[in-house]
Amino acid sequence: MFSSCQHLALDLQAISGIFGSVSIACWIVVFSPQIIENFRRSSAEGLSIVFIIVWLVGDVFNILGAVLQGVLPTMIILAVYYTIADIVLLLQCFYYRGFTLTDHVDPKPDQAAEPPTETAPLLNSNTADRRPSQASSPNRISFPELIRRSSSPSSIREQLSSLDGTHFSPATPLHPGTRDNEALKAQSPVQKRSVLKAVLFNAAAVLVVCAAGVLGWWLSTSAARRGDHTTHHDHHHHHQDSKESLHFNIPGQIFGYICALLYLGSRIPQLLLNYRRKSTEGISMLFFLFACIGNLTYVLSIFAYEPECRSGVGRCKEGEARAVYGRYMAVNFSWLLGSFGTLVLDAGVFVQYFLYRADDG
Repeated sequence: MFSSCQHLALDLQAISGIFGSVSIACWIVVFSPQIIENFRRSSAEGLSIVFIIVWLVGDVFNILGAVLQGVLPTMIILAVYYTIADIVLLLQCFYYRGFTLTDHVDPKPDQAAEPPTETAPLLNSNTADRRPSQASSPNRISFPELIRRSSSPSSIREQLSSLDGTHFSPATPLHPGTRDNEALKAQSPVQKRSVLKAVLFNAAAVLVVCAAGVLGWWLSTSAARRGDHTTHHDHHHHHQDSKESLHFNIPGQIFGYICALLYLGSRIPQLLLNYRRKSTEGISMLFFLFACIGNLTYVLSIFAYEPECRSGVGRCKEGEARAVYGRYMAVNFSWLLGSFGTLVLDAGVFVQYFLYRADDG
């Protein structure tokens, strides 16, 4: 009755492995969209320098914590890869923006001038200074000359031909011309098609990466089944490794919590920069989308843990499984805190994207 499910072995260990493989696949490609976006725009103005630097420091502490805590070698290799990718992204920012450790915001043209108030004069001093004086105007025409020019037949015909009688009727409101309306109507479908194209491309990229993660899990489990000639001594050795993975390493835990705090703090400069710019232009949403999916699947892979008791998996005494699971969560809590916290903050970047999308055009 359950032969298909048993053949696939979709237990908690398999579910945790699938989520973990998808998380690894997302984190492998997470930096690529932003690096490509910066190269395409020849600019890195959308990224916060402080965000990248703090993230880099967090990855360094992640390496130290992972080595001291004794996590899987693949996770240590990935932590080193993250650090190298951070350095590449930081060097790219320095190349396009110059060596700077601060985020500079260029005001928009409509934000350069002060907003009008009830007490502000209609003509400020700058406008008054730019107003041409009667003595210095080189194109000033005397009144008799103006009467002579306006009374000539050719001048009257030219003035009549240049007039637009669209708004002469009181029934016709002041509105953009027909050509302007047609341009606006033609522009709207183009914008909709570009947004739809971007959504479809991002969805396809996410599906491909997730599928690659699932395929990687399937290939690894298939290879493990084909080479499964484990002896009793090997089972005992695996049991000892599992017990050691639940051992608290104080320096490793300290570095893990420092890493989590740095990961959480790295998002704040980016959120503040987006708020100050009132724009998310220059940021690849696929960059943060892969980060969100990678953090979410990583958290789920930790939660989907099947406790291994002294007598083996599924042979726990009363309350033993709960104690083992609680200790496992306590060992990995710093990594859970960093991943789940950055997941929430990355969701704030998406909120800013939809808020400022109209301003970005």
